[in-house]
Amino acid sequence: MSETIASLLTQYDKRILGQRKNLRLLLTAALAGGHVLIEGVPGTGKTQMVKTLAKLFSGDFQRIQFTPDLLPSDITGSAIYNMKEQDFQTLKGPIFTHVLLADEINRTPAKTQAALLEAMEEQQVTIQGETYPLPDFFFVAATQNPIEFEGTYPLPEAQQDRFVFKLQIDFPDLAEETQVLQQVIHEQNEPVNLEPIFSLENVEKVKSQVQAVTLTDKIADYITQIVRKTREMEHIQHGASTRAAIAIAKTAQAWAYLDDRDYVTPDDVKNVALPSLRHRIQLSPYAELEGSDIDETIQELVGSVTVPR
Repeated sequence: MSETIASLLTQYDKRILGQRKNLRLLLTAALAGGHVLIEGVPGTGKTQMVKTLAKLFSGDFQRIQFTPDLLPSDITGSAIYNMKEQDFQTLKGPIFTHVLLADEINRTPAKTQAALLEAMEEQQVTIQGETYPLPDFFFVAATQNPIEFEGTYPLPEAQQDRFVFKLQIDFPDLAEETQVLQQVIHEQNEPVNLEPIFSLENVEKVKSQVQAVTLTDKIADYITQIVRKTREMEHIQHGASTRAAIAIAKTAQAWAYLDDRDYVTPDDVKNVALPSLRHRIQLSPYAELEGSDIDETIQELVGSVTVPR
């Protein structure tokens, strides 16, 4: 299976340049059974990252463009009356898929956001009183634009907490950006066809193997200390909840699995702690005035916790 993972990442790298760490974190979240919030300016490849992941998983892919007039039923589906059959007919919405891209989730009102987040949490959808299960492999990647706030509805902290990771997509460096340009021009003549690496049956098998990765009591205590530290630091106004510790534990197992190990190390925890915590803590007004950065604060916090031996 390690060869399959390596092949997947290699194919991914051919399609998405300059985002190796974020690509691996995206895959880690999917194998851990979580969902991801992706933040980045337009044109940095957020949509392409998720579409490529869906192709490599051989799963169905749906994209929803969130707008202020989007209704919950536009996501979940609705029941309509069929005049010919003299009965109601259920039309399932785009949420019934394997990989869902919720594009610009902060552009739609809270009621519509809640419809998606409820499905993420419960893995089921209720339409006109009838409950329908979502696929066993159901992965949501929601994007938001950090530089445009007019006409947006920012996700409340409690709703952001539903995502295991928050990834930040930055601009590529000069060499990578040039390579992206060359790749796009080349593909106009020779399109790149990515072959699926995982069947959906394999995905479920891998997810069960991820859950079997050993996480010792010492590592569990290490994770708990990191999370509790977020509630004790003076310049953090709101710390992380127990759900953050669960997210770190599950994604650390997936990260270890991608390294072809059946046990979690402190380094695995460090690798997933930043994306697991950056959307779950809030700096105090004083710290923000001082110019403190959330990512730097988390890295300092993690570094201050004694590593288990």
